[in-house]
Amino acid sequence: MSAKANILAKLKKSLEGTTPVVDDYDASLVTQPWSYAPEQRIARLRQLMEAVHTEIHLTTDAGWPALLEQLLHDRQLPSLLIAPTTPYGQRFTAHCAGREGLPALKAYDRPVEEWKEELFNDTPASLTGTLGAIASTGSLIMWPTREEPRLMSLVPPVHFAILKASEIHDNFYEIQQKFQWAAGMPTNALLVSGPSKTADIEQVLAYGAHGPKDLVVLILEDA
Repeated sequence: MSAKANILAKLKKSLEGTTPVVDDYDASLVTQPWSYAPEQRIARLRQLMEAVHTEIHLTTDAGWPALLEQLLHDRQLPSLLIAPTTPYGQRFTAHCAGREGLPALKAYDRPVEEWKEELFNDTPASLTGTLGAIASTGSLIMWPTREEPRLMSLVPPVHFAILKASEIHDNFYEIQQKFQWAAGMPTNALLVSGPSKTADIEQVLAYGAHGPKDLVVLILEDA
């Protein structure tokens, strides 16, 4: 018998003659104190995220491409990494089509091994969607996919994230219930509250040490 099987057998044997504890978990304990009126969710999320240096912009589904173009211009960013097969990637590609003077669009459409040096050294910004957000903690919910790999939101110094206002939820419990995570947790769900930051032994806070130094969230209010 393997060591693993031996340990599991001992654990099962230790339960013989015992009675399972009744599940009397009270969900209200983790939901009621962290519930907000729909009109308060954006303000709550914005307050918490801006407190940790996240930049928030309110816009609309029709207006976000023009706003993103302006933000790229203001930062003098020469290029933007997009996921070309996602709705947001396709939308911004169409917005830029046939126009001069705009940042170059880079497509994440190949294995990282084929362009690792360019990704890490010559890709200043990226654009991704989000799965939603949590008002009580001021967190974006990121769920990397084959089309939008984790490196898109981790490597470029500036990360632009699009969030639908209708997908701002009250608390983490609500998210778990909506997406049925108890039945199958995602392999790489992420809660992101702000740009990357760390503090050294002198307790000096630095941004961008292990990820983007700037996180810019575009909230679509009519979504």
